[in-house]
Amino acid sequence: MKRPMVIAIAAVSGGGKTTIACCLNGKLPNSKTIYFDDYDFDGSKNIIKSIDNGCNPDDWDLSPLIRDIKQFLTEPLDYIILDFPFAYLHSKTSSLIGFAVFIDTPLDIAMARRINRDFKNGSAEDIILDLDNYLVRGRRGYLNMLDTTKPNSDLIVDGTRPKFEVAGIITQNVVNIV
Repeated sequence: MKRPMVIAIAAVSGGGKTTIACCLNGKLPNSKTIYFDDYDFDGSKNIIKSIDNGCNPDDWDLSPLIRDIKQFLTEPLDYIILDFPFAYLHSKTSSLIGFAVFIDTPLDIAMARRINRDFKNGSAEDIILDLDNYLVRGRRGYLNMLDTTKPNSDLIVDGTRPKFEVAGIITQNVVNIV
């Protein structure tokens, strides 16, 4: 049995990881998707302190996700789509990933998407508090991803493109590999 190709989709928060993973699941035949946000990981409790100390993805215990990837690798699949912020940067997942994509979404667009997603029913005060947190601390996390995850990806796709185009570009690249 041929091993399924694991495709990691990375982006900053609000950058389109989950949306594109869903689109790819519909475009790539015989595929399953694993979503990072479906797990409750033991990781750095203070993200900013972690970033200031070099932001080592290996600080995250990804055991449940790794178990699920390994389980899917035993199934008769062609593709495993992984909504995953680290691309190849976590030492315990890097050997499992066959192709890493970074969706390069401008930070203002990612922030607007995140506010639309997370605060649909939130108060203006909640939104302002979140924006203040982003300005004081959170933006460093986004910039860190641009410095670390983006250059460690096989393909960088413009996150301002419509989702069907982004999924099409990724699909074309993946199909050309297989």
